[in-house]
Amino acid sequence: MTAMTAPNANGTAPVHGIADPGAYGWGVFHERHPALVRRLCEGNPYGPEQRARLDALLDESRTGRVRPPAPETAAAAPWATRDRRHYGRPWSEAPFLWAESYFYLRLLECVDHFSPGPWQGVDPFGPMKSAELADPGLESDTAWLDGLAGAPPDEAFRALVLASLYGNRADLGFRLVQAVTDPANSDSTDGGPTSGGPANGHPADGPGASGVPLLADDVETLWKHISRRPPGGVHVILDNAGRELLADLLLVDHLLTTGRATSVVLHVKPRPYYVSDATASDVRDCLVRMAAFGNEAGRAARRLREAAATGRLRQATHEFFCSPLEFADMPADLRAGLASAGLCVFKGDLNYRRLVGDRAWPADRPFADAVSGVPGSLVALRTLKSEVAVGLPKETVDRLDASRPDWRTDGSQALVQTRLRP
Repeated sequence: MTAMTAPNANGTAPVHGIADPGAYGWGVFHERHPALVRRLCEGNPYGPEQRARLDALLDESRTGRVRPPAPETAAAAPWATRDRRHYGRPWSEAPFLWAESYFYLRLLECVDHFSPGPWQGVDPFGPMKSAELADPGLESDTAWLDGLAGAPPDEAFRALVLASLYGNRADLGFRLVQAVTDPANSDSTDGGPTSGGPANGHPADGPGASGVPLLADDVETLWKHISRRPPGGVHVILDNAGRELLADLLLVDHLLTTGRATSVVLHVKPRPYYVSDATASDVRDCLVRMAAFGNEAGRAARRLREAAATGRLRQATHEFFCSPLEFADMPADLRAGLASAGLCVFKGDLNYRRLVGDRAWPADRPFADAVSGVPGSLVALRTLKSEVAVGLPKETVDRLDASRPDWRTDGSQALVQTRLRP
């Protein structure tokens, strides 16, 4: 694992890279990506040209130099201003965040996502997403929601927040690399509240739902903030489709039906990105699946569709969400929209990396300092699947470093961190 070093003289820290075999980024490129390409070829009837391009991309990204995207590739133009000095240089010299993001642009190019023809606009990850939504156990997995009827408001809120948090454990991309590195436990990250429900009582640095320790627990702080002020608009920067999105939508329904939010904006990806990232069609598919449930989750789906019809629930997207840029560098139009929100909810590991900066910060760096360039009140709900972490007590970090060296990347830890404006 990459060593955590102190910030340098100008207040920054080294970026995480992909060159060191001991670093998490190296494993993503040498283990996760090959597994992903195998799954894509199993799930999609790609021809020999597409398969050859995917294999060539794997070779290039592990041992070669960065090739620019084809000029005709839609969405390629913005990359000309996204650190273009990496073109023509070894992939191993690129920052992890940049390299991983660019890999997925090139992957879409390889499978003709941007090219006129039968594959144009087709989500290469669709078969994996569909299989997750088709799980016959999904309805019974949401039965815990029925048990919230009559619960005290703060307990119900906590349960829904933790459901949204732990839904992140179902990230398809993370499960791919888990299956490669530990086949015997390839299903061990499928849990979360969608398979049993959130438990009550989650002290900081103590066990959370599904046995995942909650290293930072700002849920009570968030409850006080959201319950003691006039309701406003909430923006949710989504992460994954499938089970995680289902849990996110249940939280959104709770905010709307309890009046904790006057409206909610779901920020989706403008196109497939990473493995299971949510697009507008994924929101649609999830609501269709949920609406067929005969329990409270089904009723929530129908309420959400009504909220969409009246404008209280909206979807938005921006090209920025498929970029390697940090949220501190977001464009003015997106910044203005998020700044006007009463609360912004940042879901998942990738959004966390972009929120605090994918650098080797000391883990005890204050969270508020790390997000100082992002406007408004915000909360991060994240299961740790990459090396960056901030806002944690030094003694907790020291203990975990000694007892569980891979705690930053193995999905075994989670956090809820806030930076709230008066």
